[in-house]
Amino acid sequence: MQDSIPAAAQDTAAAAVQTTEVSVNYLSLVMKGGVMVIPIILLLFFTLYVIIERAMYYSKATKHNEALINEIRFQLSSGKIEPAQLTASKAGTAEGNILESGISLIGRPLSEIEGMMEKQTNVELGLMERKLGWLGLAAGIAPILGFIGTIAGVIKIFYQISETADISIGSISEGLYEKMISSGMGLIVGVVAYSGYHYFNMVIDSFALRVQKQVIQFVNIITTGK
Repeated sequence: MQDSIPAAAQDTAAAAVQTTEVSVNYLSLVMKGGVMVIPIILLLFFTLYVIIERAMYYSKATKHNEALINEIRFQLSSGKIEPAQLTASKAGTAEGNILESGISLIGRPLSEIEGMMEKQTNVELGLMERKLGWLGLAAGIAPILGFIGTIAGVIKIFYQISETADISIGSISEGLYEKMISSGMGLIVGVVAYSGYHYFNMVIDSFALRVQKQVIQFVNIITTGK
């Protein structure tokens, strides 16, 4: 009899735990967030598209090839200007395009060569900065959309309370947790967009610094042959 009491107590405790467990279907939970969840989800997909597209572009455009400048140095020191220009154009990178713009003006004043390379650098940086504005916009809009959804839901809750005079904790908490879903989703999308925006800007800054060093190397090559 004494052994059966602890066993019964354990069964009761297990049953109590099972009754308190709540299975959460996250998809259905998200859809309870209200109408504003739809534009937030669309904004999430758009943000992921921009991040993936830009990441693929940067992986190609900012690719660094140390052998490229060495090959161009060898060809220019041998007087092979056209092969050097062809080598730069075949690189298929932003660095190659900038070097090609400088090689194409060899024989002209140094100021013109540097000016052309600077213009080409600005073009390449402009291409890299394309679409980043969308990430900045998404980072600002997504949390606001979530907040609007939550405010609209809270207004609806209090309107229903004023109509039904039902101020039970259950009715209020159910409405609040559903409406706060949109705020949570908006913040998540905002963080993703914000992180992508600033990470890509760091990539661009790093590329700009590397290109400046390479332009200096190129100028040394055509002026001193080294």
